[in-house]
Amino acid sequence: MKKAKPKTARKQSVVRNAKPANRVALKGTVSKAKRKAELRHIPWNSVEIEPLNPLLGRQLVVGQKIMLARVLLKKGCIVPEHSHPNEQLTFIAEGALKFWIDGKELVVNAGECLTIPPNMPHKAEALADTVDFDVFHPPRADWMSGTDAYLR
Repeated sequence: MKKAKPKTARKQSVVRNAKPANRVALKGTVSKAKRKAELRHIPWNSVEIEPLNPLLGRQLVVGQKIMLARVLLKKGCIVPEHSHPNEQLTFIAEGALKFWIDGKELVVNAGECLTIPPNMPHKAEALADTVDFDVFHPPRADWMSGTDAYLR
């Protein structure tokens, strides 16, 4: 008869106040409000494009626990470095974005995805006119309320 191996406690690392001075962690990006779950069919042409600056616009569709943003970037548009507690999945439908993230530079082209963990500082530049779909969990409260000054 084999003896069961004793279970060992996992060592957990705890990071406190780990935000370097040059990194921006956005406050108010997670909404505490409860949303009602409902079935909706939403054509993009029915969603108003919110102009954020001359090179950047977006459309939002918000569910109960997830948000999809269609982000329209003109060539040369810079999304300044920021971080947020929301998990992010980015899909480039058209164009290309160059990211500075986790100490690396990488280009995400049309048809490619990028996953960004919560609280990871990142910056992007549109290398061409770009259509980007970003999924956030939970939804970005700062985007819904318009308190995202770093983009404006």
